[in-house]
Amino acid sequence: MDGFQKIDLSPKQEAPTEISSPIEPNKSSRFRRIGRKKILGVLLGVLVFLLITVILPSFLVYASAKKTYASAQATLYLLKQQDIAQAANEIDKTRQSLKDTQSKMNLLVILRAIPILSNYYGDARHMLSAGSHLVDAGDIFIEAVEPYADVLGFKGQGSFTGGSAEQRIETAVKTMDKVTPKIDEISDKLNLAKEETDHINPEDYPTFLAGGKLREQMEQVVNLMDNGATLVNDARPLIKVMPQLLGEPKEKKYLILFQNDKELRPTGGFLTAYSIFRLDGGVVHVESSNDIYLLDDTVRGKDKAPEPLRSLLKVSVLNIRDVNLSADFVESMNDFNDMYENAGGYVNVDGIIAVDTHALVAAMKILGDVSVGGKTYTTEPDKRCGGCPQVIYELEDYSSRPVNYVRTERKGLIGDLMYAIMNKAFSSSPKQYWGPLFQEMLSQVGQKHVLFYLENKDAQKGLDTLNASGRIMDFSGDFLHINEANFGGAKSNMFVMQSVSQEYNVKGDGTIEKTLTVTYKNPHPPSDCNLERGGLCLNADLKDWFRIYVPEGSRLVSMTGQQSKEDPYEDLGKTVFEGFLVIRPQGSKALTVKYVLPYKFDKKKGLPLMIQKQPGTEDDEYTIMLGKKEVDKFILKTDKKLTVK
Repeated sequence: MDGFQKIDLSPKQEAPTEISSPIEPNKSSRFRRIGRKKILGVLLGVLVFLLITVILPSFLVYASAKKTYASAQATLYLLKQQDIAQAANEIDKTRQSLKDTQSKMNLLVILRAIPILSNYYGDARHMLSAGSHLVDAGDIFIEAVEPYADVLGFKGQGSFTGGSAEQRIETAVKTMDKVTPKIDEISDKLNLAKEETDHINPEDYPTFLAGGKLREQMEQVVNLMDNGATLVNDARPLIKVMPQLLGEPKEKKYLILFQNDKELRPTGGFLTAYSIFRLDGGVVHVESSNDIYLLDDTVRGKDKAPEPLRSLLKVSVLNIRDVNLSADFVESMNDFNDMYENAGGYVNVDGIIAVDTHALVAAMKILGDVSVGGKTYTTEPDKRCGGCPQVIYELEDYSSRPVNYVRTERKGLIGDLMYAIMNKAFSSSPKQYWGPLFQEMLSQVGQKHVLFYLENKDAQKGLDTLNASGRIMDFSGDFLHINEANFGGAKSNMFVMQSVSQEYNVKGDGTIEKTLTVTYKNPHPPSDCNLERGGLCLNADLKDWFRIYVPEGSRLVSMTGQQSKEDPYEDLGKTVFEGFLVIRPQGSKALTVKYVLPYKFDKKKGLPLMIQKQPGTEDDEYTIMLGKKEVDKFILKTDKKLTVK
């Protein structure tokens, strides 16, 4: 059409675009090689960086830490060996090793900038600082006890080497008031160490690290510091009044009760005899010794005997020899004191110390044979009592065998024997005997073969903290204390063996049902218990009154194996399952108690458990089961805390 230009709608043909030629093969290979070199260079740089800043310092820290640990272990070993002089030298080495480790830790400071690792670095610094405070505490302790090395039987030259043993003890006790303030300094150092470990959270350490052992070790360290600081803080009042308790500057008197654990009673044994000991400047004097029956004869206004004494022991009134019915030693001694004050043989004393046959034998094993009244007593096994120490058989034979005459000297035998043991200790070489005796008596206290009840409240609180007073303790978690009494079963606890199994069964909702099984075995034949023939009745039917202390609020499901039982009740802040059973010579018995705990199982934290040992018992085997799986087995020597996981 005119006036319009024709529009061409056909596709336009574009000019062909020039395609660039591909990169030559040799150039591509060169680029790849350059890239790899850069990556390798970076990796090498990182490796060198890590080598310089982390790996090599870590090895240096590890080597130094091993050396520090070895030195610390050597110090502890020397202290256990009572070698004060060498321990003092070794603790100096520990301090130097610790400083070296702290210095090398500074090389790892870069870890502070790395997430997660910064926490572990901080924990290591806190651990080293805590170690430094512990070394300071060790220094103060060694400085405090070094002057008493000779008196305590430690290796090393003490300050009290002249004169008789009694004179050295007297001099040492008179100077203790200059040493006791050191406990404040030690306590302060332990508190500082605790403050450092308080920063450590064991849950920061995953269970896959070293199979969970690292977390467990950190938990142990933190708990050890917490318990150690608390123990020393609470024991301070006792240590500060120690010179007073030992009769400086004014003499003190103590009632010593001898408990015969072969005739087991709630606090450790039948109260057989008693003595009055006087301490004057640390030197022991025996003022009197008597049979408990003679004291009983002088008690006025006795109360009616409680159950189960009436039904099992067949007595109508409560005698002072049977008054230790509470499972808590302090509670029993409160009751003893109430009766003792009404006795014609009453002597005002500053406290009561109970000792059983285990402590007696332990001292004789160190000192050797002891002679009393022309007769020699030993710790050699005696076949007449199934292998018990000869001294135990002779004591039982002397006190229990019926005769057709009055033994007027019977009242003083045990007191005379204890006095002979002390006299032999004082007349012996301190370096040879005193250290082992001191250590052994500490062990006997820990095993509850020696118990203390003092009028001084601060001192008693310290003894409670040291677990030296037979208290039933508070505990947050599962709790078990089996308390038994032999009522009219001769001395059969000498022959009966006992084992305890605790099986936990956790329900789907976390409810914990526990099955407790106590197995008794007496493999020995019965004794000749015919009084007319004058037989020594040691092994007879064990008439056992038992009380099982568990967490308050526990619910009894069933009990089998007993001959009688009482309804559950509350005592000493616990729920108690009580009953009676008989174990015959060459026989066995199994007591099974099933109950539900008053709380649920925490799978993450596990179940804390405390087992309190009854005084006077020894070598009972305990097994812990979770379902049908055995998680622990041990001989109960002392009170024990553990976690069931």
